[in-house]
Amino acid sequence: MNKKQEIYNKLLELVKEENVKVDEMLKDHLYTKLGGKADFFITPTSYEEIQSVVKLSNEDNIPFTLLGNGSNLIIKDGGIRGIVINLKHLDTIYSEGNTVVAQSGARIIDASRYALDKNLSGLEFACGIPGTVGGALYMNAGAYGGEIKDVLDYAYVVDKHGNLVKRLASELDLDYRTSNIPDNGDIVVEATFHLKPAQHEDIKEVMDDLTYKRESKQPLEYPSCGSVFKRPPGYFAGKLIQDSDLQGTNIGGAEVSKKHAGFIINKDNATTSDYISLIEHVQKTVKEKFGVDLEREVRIIGDDQD
Repeated sequence: MNKKQEIYNKLLELVKEENVKVDEMLKDHLYTKLGGKADFFITPTSYEEIQSVVKLSNEDNIPFTLLGNGSNLIIKDGGIRGIVINLKHLDTIYSEGNTVVAQSGARIIDASRYALDKNLSGLEFACGIPGTVGGALYMNAGAYGGEIKDVLDYAYVVDKHGNLVKRLASELDLDYRTSNIPDNGDIVVEATFHLKPAQHEDIKEVMDDLTYKRESKQPLEYPSCGSVFKRPPGYFAGKLIQDSDLQGTNIGGAEVSKKHAGFIINKDNATTSDYISLIEHVQKTVKEKFGVDLEREVRIIGDDQD
């Protein structure tokens, strides 16, 4: 029995067969529609299954990667070795008083809409963020003046040893598009948001306005990884890229959006290599023209194509 078959058999002891896939194409799970294969693609249905898979990864020294819905992520064409976990089945959202509790596989958009239904204010800013709740905590997602750190009370995580642990928001070092979640090796499984009662019409008005701004300014008609770069201090990344005459620039099938310069779209069957080359070209050009270093907001992971 080869090593791959041995790992597969062990995974079947922990997770239902229909939730364990071998050589799964990751581009099917990403907004960019890019990325190679995962050796093992796991979609657990309980916290206990996640804990078991993490412990197996540790015991057998199997590489392990967590994948949300891939809205702010680029995976290289060679894919990812070892185990990739996706938490799409853990998507329950419910409320307790003035809090909304959401599992990490739920979309943060859906948590925002749920809060609206319960006449709770605070998550309006998230009504256009395409990522999952887990991903939103991972990078302290934000938009239009709001961010996760403003409303997060606490989260439950599976730590790198496979233990289920409660983390207060103050323990997560939430800052501009960052947290200590990746450094700690935590897997967010559930988040609790503290919100405020408000009039349904007032909440909806804000969300409708933000939705209009997003849909009118962002190139949602093409696959993309969302906003590519963090906002440099004292500048706006999109404005710097626009003023560098980079809109419409393409490498292979990847193109700097003509609608919003902060986005790079997959316009014509781009490869991950196209995407990365274009990101580097934008960084180099902006540095030469304005002396500003553009730092990536999007994460790039995986192996290069053989």
